[in-house]
Amino acid sequence: MSTMTESPKTDSDDQSGVVALQRSWWERNGRTASVWGARVLLLVGVVAVWQLAAGTVFDPSFTSRPSDIWGRLVDWNADGTLWLHSWITLQEIVYGYALGSAGGALFGFVLATLPTVYRVMDPFIMALYSIPKVALAPLFIVWFGIEMDMKILLAAVTVFFLVFLNTAAGVREVDRGLIDAVRLMGGGRRDIALKVMLPASMTGMLTGLKVAIPYALIGAVIGELVASNRGLGYLISNSAATFDTAGVFATLVVLSVIAAILNFLVGLLDHRVSRWKPAEAKA
Repeated sequence: MSTMTESPKTDSDDQSGVVALQRSWWERNGRTASVWGARVLLLVGVVAVWQLAAGTVFDPSFTSRPSDIWGRLVDWNADGTLWLHSWITLQEIVYGYALGSAGGALFGFVLATLPTVYRVMDPFIMALYSIPKVALAPLFIVWFGIEMDMKILLAAVTVFFLVFLNTAAGVREVDRGLIDAVRLMGGGRRDIALKVMLPASMTGMLTGLKVAIPYALIGAVIGELVASNRGLGYLISNSAATFDTAGVFATLVVLSVIAAILNFLVGLLDHRVSRWKPAEAKA
């Protein structure tokens, strides 16, 4: 009876294993690092050109300078202005976003699972969706006053329709073959809703959540621009009234940072919910 002997490991095998691990790490992380490096270079380049061109190519009273914008942020940080107004606007954005997203996802899922009801409601929903949300601000002031509630509800209404329409589209595009398969296996309406339609609606709902982030900011800031003495919208309005261009741009920078953070958080949620998808579907 012959026996097989295992060949001893050599240094070349170890080195090839290390090279394979390094190549695998680069395939996983190298592209991401390159993208982030390109983003940083682009941002630095834009800021540098802006700083050099202000005062030579165009009038800084209209465009300000990055150095002036940074100085304004430092001053606002020192006297507490930045954090006071940012916290107020952030609350309006988060509460409005949460309220509008929850309502849009719930109603979108429920109505889309009731095809007849959805067809009846569809023209009315689209008519309401078509109304410019800025036109609702005066009406909301009459109904809810000029306190934080008005801004939260304006942001929520703006977010609601985007999440509603995307969630409903995800449910309505479910593969009918999957529904028939569940029915053939003895599943009822509850099984179809929870095991087929709910997972299928996730993609549309997450798309709506991503798209709705800037609109939550827009709804809150519009409310502050129309009637408020607090918040980032108020800072924009007050800075523009005093021809403080650096203040306007500084506020826009803060709003951009808030939007980026919210996008990042929704991206984490998307990644966690979409772990079941193939890698090609996530890319």
